Amino acid sequence: MSAWKPDHIIDKYRNEGGTSPSMHPKRTGFATFFGVAIVAAVVLAACGSAAQPNPDTVPSGAASGPATAENLLPADFQISAYQGEDVLGGQVVQFSDLLAQGKPVVLNLWAGLCPPCRLEMPDFEAVSNELGDQVVFVGLDVGPFTNLGTSEDGKALIQELGITYPVGTTPNADVVKEYNLIGMPTTYLISPTGEIVQQWTGLLTEEKLTELVKDLIESSAGS
Repeated sequence: MSAWKPDHIIDKYRNEGGTSPSMHPKRTGFATFFGVAIVAAVVLAACGSAAQPNPDTVPSGAASGPATAENLLPADFQISAYQGEDVLGGQVVQFSDLLAQGKPVVLNLWAGLCPPCRLEMPDFEAVSNELGDQVVFVGLDVGPFTNLGTSEDGKALIQELGITYPVGTTPNADVVKEYNLIGMPTTYLISPTGEIVQQWTGLLTEEKLTELVKDLIESSAGS
């Protein structure tokens, strides 16, 4: 499997007109070494990291003023739907539009050539079928930004597995940085106000996902 090289991929999308973070063309020797170390760590984490929550994403409650998607989300981004337009509200929508529906959101970042992503998708399908009336499930294919498959690979995978919950991709390469993506798959449990209640890196089983989603529903009551 090709190594995941975020800087290279993001630069590629920037040069082709996509959205990408600012880059510095010149690096010192230390910066180059540090960059290589970061890439190596990400490659080790990608598609095979041990499943675990990321405690840094548990909210501190320190936000001032009314909680809204605009001031709590790391970044808003465009979703181009592969399927599920009826739930998403259109073929091309903003992620914040989903939160405007007033339900919690389970956002799953995956890729078409990521083996753990393939393994957990049927479990996401099962939990979506059980709890999808209370939570918006959406899978975001970031394969094109991680060297883990094209959009066509992603579409082929959901068709092969018979996935029915909303799935799409984004033209915004910044998502992998803004959402602190360190391994694949990664799942974010988000309140209706845009607060990331928990970030889980690695494969989720049906049992664990059900537990997390029920906790999300309970904590979001009255939001």
